[in-house]
Amino acid sequence: MLGRIFTVGGYTLLSRVTGFARDIMLAAILGAGPIADAFFVALRLPNHFRAIFAEGAFSAAFVPAYTHLHNRDALAARLFADRIFTLLLSVQAGLLVVAWLFMPQVIALLAPGFTSDPARAELAISLTRITFPYLLLITLVTLYGGMLNAMHRFASPAAAPIFLNLSMMLTLALAAFFPNAGYAAAWGVLLAGFLEFFLVAGDAGRTGILPKFTSFKLDEDVRGFFRALGPATLGSMGTQVALFADTIIATFLAAGALSALYYADRLNQLPIGVIGIAIGTVLLPEMSRRITAGDHEGALASQRRAFDFTLLFSIPFVAAFLTVPDVIMRAMFARGAFSKADAAAAGATLAAYAVGLIPFVLIRSAVATFYARKDTATPVKAALTGVAVNVALKIALVGSLAQIGLALATAVGAWVNLLLVVLFAVRRKFLVFDRAFLMALVKFAAAGAVLAAALWLTARWAESGLAAMTSLRDETALGILIVVGAAVYGSCILLLFGRRWLTGLVRP
Repeated sequence: MLGRIFTVGGYTLLSRVTGFARDIMLAAILGAGPIADAFFVALRLPNHFRAIFAEGAFSAAFVPAYTHLHNRDALAARLFADRIFTLLLSVQAGLLVVAWLFMPQVIALLAPGFTSDPARAELAISLTRITFPYLLLITLVTLYGGMLNAMHRFASPAAAPIFLNLSMMLTLALAAFFPNAGYAAAWGVLLAGFLEFFLVAGDAGRTGILPKFTSFKLDEDVRGFFRALGPATLGSMGTQVALFADTIIATFLAAGALSALYYADRLNQLPIGVIGIAIGTVLLPEMSRRITAGDHEGALASQRRAFDFTLLFSIPFVAAFLTVPDVIMRAMFARGAFSKADAAAAGATLAAYAVGLIPFVLIRSAVATFYARKDTATPVKAALTGVAVNVALKIALVGSLAQIGLALATAVGAWVNLLLVVLFAVRRKFLVFDRAFLMALVKFAAAGAVLAAALWLTARWAESGLAAMTSLRDETALGILIVVGAAVYGSCILLLFGRRWLTGLVRP
């Protein structure tokens, strides 16, 4: 499992690194003004639907079902995949046509704050018509990726998102040939959809599992998929409703609020993608396989290792995002059209997101124990409760804290979601908190506290010690913080856990 985690995590890290290069170009060229806000709405809408129907609900329902079938009968698994492919493509094509026809109404509903600015609303409509086909393509990528993951082929699905960054960088570099940079970025999104599709479809074809059109029949396997898909959709929709609320509310705020949310979320997504999603992606088919074979102890052990890995690598991000978000934002994005004031707003938003970073990265591993048992209903209860708290807090906090309140409400809702999932898992004995695990939590918290103090003190020193530098001051400060943080955190983990624990984590 460890090798597969590093495969997914490595490609995801490469995706995030190229994503930062893309975002640096976006910040320098688009800045944080009306064009940037219109583009981020155009980018968010297909991504919200993708998260609900593709990567979220679909994966949760499809991967365990396909894994169980493939382990039992390869021909039945192929027929099941063919029928789901036929249905998926038909539904997504219909959704695309409806979205194109009614895009003004969609933008008016989901970005109502733009109605007071007709030029920004018209731009958002035009850009979203360009980006929305990305949803159909990425949904097929998710289907092929789920099938490949079940075959323990993780490389191409994990590498596919890199194309989004590369294609957007290409079109942004050619922005002079477009009406404005927003159009350049939007066409980059659509190009990425085709590139990702051809990469993953090619891998599925070489593996011999590429699905094809067939007559649709609602057999028992497909009915079981839909029984799992319904609750999973509600669960995924809960999180996305909260993000939709962010988009809707932020359109009423001053220009730049949507951009601050975007750039803060992009940094927050680094540990979520590289650690949380990568580990969760590998863990789900691993637990499904073990549970199918009756190895419940092995499934529990795999999940515990996933928790340890997740906490080990995510604690440094929590400490950094809470203590030095301003330095990070200035070093990453404060150039060109993106001012230091924009960086300060995005940094404060990042700190608010960081309050919920632990549940963000742990939730995929936590719900895997239910999804592996084809129980997609239980996590819905936790997700919907979390989103209710989330939306209520958004309404309460946005007036005084603007987009920072939106991010903070998202963080609190994530904690409610995770704690409820863990409670349900413990009650059903899917998860056991023994003394060793509880002691590990205390040690991780102690290491994080020491790291946070070290980063804060180093940043205060850098503020005065590097004051004479006229260029690259923030970049130098960030480099020093990375070196100091790595040394302090590594020493704390070695002191608190010891070499034996680290060796056991790598080679159980």
